[in-house]
Amino acid sequence: MRALICEELGSVSVVETDAPRPADGQIVIAVEAAGVNYVDGLFVHGRYQIKLPPPFVPGSEVAGTVSAVGPGVTWPMVGTRVVAVCGLGGFAEQVVVPAAGAVRIPDTLDAAQAATFAQSHCTAMFALRDRGGLSAGETVLVLGAGGGVGLAAVQVATALGATVLAGASSEDKRRAARAAGAVAVLDTSAQSLKDAAREFSNGGVDLVYDPVGGDLADPALRSLRVGGRYLVIGFASGTIPSLPLNQVLLRNRSVVGVDWGAWSMSDAAGQHALLTELLDLVASGLLTPAAPATAPLEAGAQVLDDLLQRRVTGKIALIP
Repeated sequence: MRALICEELGSVSVVETDAPRPADGQIVIAVEAAGVNYVDGLFVHGRYQIKLPPPFVPGSEVAGTVSAVGPGVTWPMVGTRVVAVCGLGGFAEQVVVPAAGAVRIPDTLDAAQAATFAQSHCTAMFALRDRGGLSAGETVLVLGAGGGVGLAAVQVATALGATVLAGASSEDKRRAARAAGAVAVLDTSAQSLKDAAREFSNGGVDLVYDPVGGDLADPALRSLRVGGRYLVIGFASGTIPSLPLNQVLLRNRSVVGVDWGAWSMSDAAGQHALLTELLDLVASGLLTPAAPATAPLEAGAQVLDDLLQRRVTGKIALIP
């Protein structure tokens, strides 16, 4: 089969390699689309907290059709269309995953939509509801709202009954955030984030969803109301900020860490339930993932670079 392999840190290329075979409790998915995420680029360049020794195949979420099953597997069967979070190995024509981690794709999603859904939307639901305690009627400031993780947060917060202010650095990204459900948008490259958020929420937002970090962190923290919650998702800016803890203390605010990836690996049953719940919301029409851009496997290096340079609006799927 063909796979996009990182044979040395900093580069990837398409090569022919052995097709996988399923062991006990595993399935093989014939990959129709693989979602590309910021973390994939970090892995390839050795910039993630977890350092992967080459060679390895990046790609953490896939959608496709089950092509083989290992001993002991009773579901899914060959021919079932599924989506799965695989951690690694997704940028290939076939990938092996635990059968227990696969979830049936709703008929309303095509393969590219399904493949770019799991990681971003699971992060958003885990962060907003499970870690942040979001309630209907609250206000949420979403930073990096034009990227895949940010757009998912806009959609999930809206589905949970919140009112969303979306911050993004370009007009294309702000337009995408409005289409995803944001009530208002702000230009994080030109406007005062704190002033805009406080005006939008009549004094302070209830939650900040921050996958960006950097210079936006301080004003975002100051935009929270008394008792507000700051959700630390990641650092797409490339800079891990230092927060003024007096601003946490004085207004009884909370700073909440969100590591969906570690949680999902430690609680497979909980992750399966979370992804199933989210796909049920898609099937019911409460969530409608935007169609991602697509690119062939051979374009993987450029796609990863575009993500790391924050040139991408929304999500991208590689098509093997």
